[in-house]
Amino acid sequence: MAVRIEAALTDPLKARLVPRERAGLRIGLVVPQSGALGMVGPSAVDAALLATHEVNVAGGVRGAYVDLVLVDGGRRPRVVAEEVEALCRSGAVDALVGFHTSDVHRALEATVGGRTPYVFTPPHEGGRRRAGVVCIGADPARQLRAAIRWLTAEHGLRRWAMVGNDYIWPRSVHRCATLLVAGSGAEAVLDRLVPLGAVDAWSDRLVDDLRASRADAVLLSLVGRDLVAFHRVLRQAGLDRRLVRLSGALEENGLLAADGDRTGTLYAAMPSFASMTDERHLGLVERHAALLGTRAPVLDTYAEGVYDGLHLVARLAGEGALRPDRIGRAAARAVEGQRTTRVLLARADGLGLSVVPGVAS
Repeated sequence: MAVRIEAALTDPLKARLVPRERAGLRIGLVVPQSGALGMVGPSAVDAALLATHEVNVAGGVRGAYVDLVLVDGGRRPRVVAEEVEALCRSGAVDALVGFHTSDVHRALEATVGGRTPYVFTPPHEGGRRRAGVVCIGADPARQLRAAIRWLTAEHGLRRWAMVGNDYIWPRSVHRCATLLVAGSGAEAVLDRLVPLGAVDAWSDRLVDDLRASRADAVLLSLVGRDLVAFHRVLRQAGLDRRLVRLSGALEENGLLAADGDRTGTLYAAMPSFASMTDERHLGLVERHAALLGTRAPVLDTYAEGVYDGLHLVARLAGEGALRPDRIGRAAARAVEGQRTTRVLLARADGLGLSVVPGVAS
């Protein structure tokens, strides 16, 4: 028998123009439904529905129902920020939870900072935050430090290349990685940034640059479809078996889209993976399947971040801390010790990612 989902997704226009049917907490869910990260958007929406369902069947927030307004975070930063601004200005949402690229994140922060509480869930570029803005993912140093150190030693690496998309998160990642590589006794020999959606057009140049650099490892800060396209480029060029590859954005949906990898040299540094067997993760997977079916999209690490972000907002609202002047400290206390405070290293094994024991930061 199907389980009734106690959670609602509202269209942004309807949220602005139609009065709410009941009092409660309304959260703007800003996740990609298009663009480079559009392929992982369905998992994020599923995770948000699961979290909201769990809050509502447990009595809501102080007895009030929680619902979601879905905003496509895969569009250009200005477009996303304008839609979110309209929602906040009209009082259609009480808070925001977002997973999207960091250029969208910065546009939203500039728009709502100090006014509407906003929780950003994936790995981020670091730096200072405006009032009311909370990042629960890892900054580049925490995400990459242990992985780069272990890979450099384990594979005897000496020359690292870096290839990413040209926006704020990859730039920050590359600056940090250059220092981490040097601290591990290796050298950064190549740094290339390409526009979103342009990997195919740049493929020949990137392959030539990698060969000329004589790199034995490559750090990938490409995202979504660009990351998938680059894996195929390396495979066609025969570089996938020669280069150790480390990504800060690879998850199971992307690995599946890239037709998997069995070279033993493709790694991902993320807070969680679908192959994990700890009690918390297994319970989450079971509840996801029970609510949305076994054929629902894989609950990847981005989706888990959204799940955690929704529960965090509901918890803070219940404590009366969902205010720009209080959310930062309250959120820091709430997430201390949770999965978002660690980063694991996993190796691709066919269509899955298996955690490398003993490597975490």
